[in-house]
Amino acid sequence: MDAVGVLGDIRFDQVIEQSDASTGLSYFEEDDVIVAKITPCFENGKCALAANVPGGRALGSTEFHVIRPSSAVFPRFLFYVCVSNAFREPGEAQMYGAAGQKRVPTDFVRDFCLALPEKPEQRGIAAFLDRETLQIDSLLKKKQRLIELLDEKHAALISRAVTQGLDPSVPMKDSGVRWLGPVPARWRVTRLKFTLANIEQGWSPQCDSRPAELEEWGVLKVGCVNGGTFEQSENKSLPPDLEADDRLEIRPGDVLISRANTRELVGSAALVVSVRPKLLLCDKLYRARAGKAIAPQFVALLLQCGHVRYQIEREATGASGSMQNVGQDTIRNIRCAIPEVQEQLEIARWASQQSDTFKRATSELQESIGLLREYRSTLITAAVTGQLDIRKHEKKMEALV
Repeated sequence: MDAVGVLGDIRFDQVIEQSDASTGLSYFEEDDVIVAKITPCFENGKCALAANVPGGRALGSTEFHVIRPSSAVFPRFLFYVCVSNAFREPGEAQMYGAAGQKRVPTDFVRDFCLALPEKPEQRGIAAFLDRETLQIDSLLKKKQRLIELLDEKHAALISRAVTQGLDPSVPMKDSGVRWLGPVPARWRVTRLKFTLANIEQGWSPQCDSRPAELEEWGVLKVGCVNGGTFEQSENKSLPPDLEADDRLEIRPGDVLISRANTRELVGSAALVVSVRPKLLLCDKLYRARAGKAIAPQFVALLLQCGHVRYQIEREATGASGSMQNVGQDTIRNIRCAIPEVQEQLEIARWASQQSDTFKRATSELQESIGLLREYRSTLITAAVTGQLDIRKHEKKMEALV
């Protein structure tokens, strides 16, 4: 499933012998259209035309519908039909199954009615959409890359402020730690454990799958810290027959740290600024509480820095690449440089302002990406359903150039 992109591309990077092929896989050939049948892949546009297939044939997930065009249908035109709203909206309406496992029925795909122009016109429509979507997709990739560059710049600015302060003119000293580098002369190089009041992990009983209501106890999910901001909605309802341990209730000022996650997300941290009552710490999260020598805001910033990420990822363990664990000792023994509390708070305020600026810029780019995707979808739908006369459209665009 991961080998099919939302822009219609397929990666043929896994080869198996025919004798090893599972009978449960879907067989497809050159010029077939494969459409994801399961949620959310169907809604997200997982669909591709099988082009340049090594050997002319391949195997894919059973979660794909394989559509083979007849001689009257130009394959690329059929692909655009299958990514259009005209196909996807009624397909989504007919999905069946439990939440999270809904699928588009084979009957819908087989019985779907489409207005089919003559084959030369199908080729013309497909060629037009190839040109238009190529430009749109190129712009989408550029905007997505801009978001990545903004994230990198934001992270670099925060790391520099947390390791070197806000005043570039202050005297520096060698920290004595290779990955930490030079730090302001008046800062204290230490291990995080000497600044914390305590660190602990929580409890993960069998919970209901739904979020807790305000009057109910809930247990946080590990994803509540993945974005660097605490998301209290990421919780599961504690069954009423289980008694909550109120010592694990989340409080403002807590710093939450992911104990078990993917390599990229393990050690993710967020400061709890405000929180609803009756939310409990789970056992896949650590809770750190700051001592007198460090502000909780600064602890959260430290845990986002590159040199701290290096220490966490280096020490993370686990047999699976998709699930890594970091021990309490790794968090406790993080090497860092600490200024006086007042300077920590100044750095935290500055970092918050920077984050707001970057979030606004990222939000604007994401909104632009959303509009471009909407335009792409609308253009494809209009072209394959005959609502858009592509010849008139092209003449209009030529007149504007």
